[in-house]
Amino acid sequence: MAAQIIDGTAIAADIRAEVAARAAALAARGVTPGLAAVLVGDDPGSVSYVTSKAKTSGEVGIFSETFHLPAETPQSELLALIARLNADARFHAILPQLPLPPQIDERTIIDAVDPAKDVDGLHPVNLGRLLRGQTDGAIPCTPNGVLQLLARTGNVPAGKHVVVVGRSTLVGRPLAVLLSNKTRGANATVTICHTGTPDIGAFTRTADIVVMAAGRPNTLRADMVRHGVVVIDVGTNRIEDASRKRGWRLVGDADFPAIREVASWITPVPGGVGPMTIAMLLVNTVRAAEAALT
Repeated sequence: MAAQIIDGTAIAADIRAEVAARAAALAARGVTPGLAAVLVGDDPGSVSYVTSKAKTSGEVGIFSETFHLPAETPQSELLALIARLNADARFHAILPQLPLPPQIDERTIIDAVDPAKDVDGLHPVNLGRLLRGQTDGAIPCTPNGVLQLLARTGNVPAGKHVVVVGRSTLVGRPLAVLLSNKTRGANATVTICHTGTPDIGAFTRTADIVVMAAGRPNTLRADMVRHGVVVIDVGTNRIEDASRKRGWRLVGDADFPAIREVASWITPVPGGVGPMTIAMLLVNTVRAAEAALT
């Protein structure tokens, strides 16, 4: 029997409705949650992503403004903008869109954002809080989205063996911490695999849940998982496809057609984790606005 599809688009819609209710409650108190997106350059993917975030923000009652700078902007100018946004009471959350041009050090920019306005949850203060098991602040959006997908489909990680393939600061590492925390919706036994793992399949075959965040198509094959596994595919890879008018299509890190025949649940690409990332960004924005009132 083929795996059930985890519909990230539908779950993200539910979360957006919850955010809209929270934003309305804030509006009744005279507060409009504000999100400042900072875009440097014209990377098509980044432009599309920021545009989508701005549109979705408006739909749930969040004020959003995009600050678009030229690709050649020096780091000092970007830091000055971040400082102004830190001091601007209209904005409760700041999003420096990654990746940044090569002349700008991403860590320096992330570190410059006020931790209270760090909507991506990547500031060292927020990552440190996460490591201590504190989940009342900003949590990295994609990892939090993965947790929501599991929780809202009844695939609770507690007591399960979860294998995370990928060790980036954006996804793999914070997700492993979240999953292993002694908190509701977590409490899993977690293994991290990466490019230095000689045989990833030796680990994924023992997993109850596999999260793919490797950034490489077909990294996970059907012979690398056991029957009934839950697969969350964070990967978004563009591959050539002559049958498509645009000449390409998006796929994840897992061999979706083959693995669907042995898994119990699986996310599609697109339509799985992607919509959740934006939804959790909205959650972080409204949470920051609520925290500013306390």
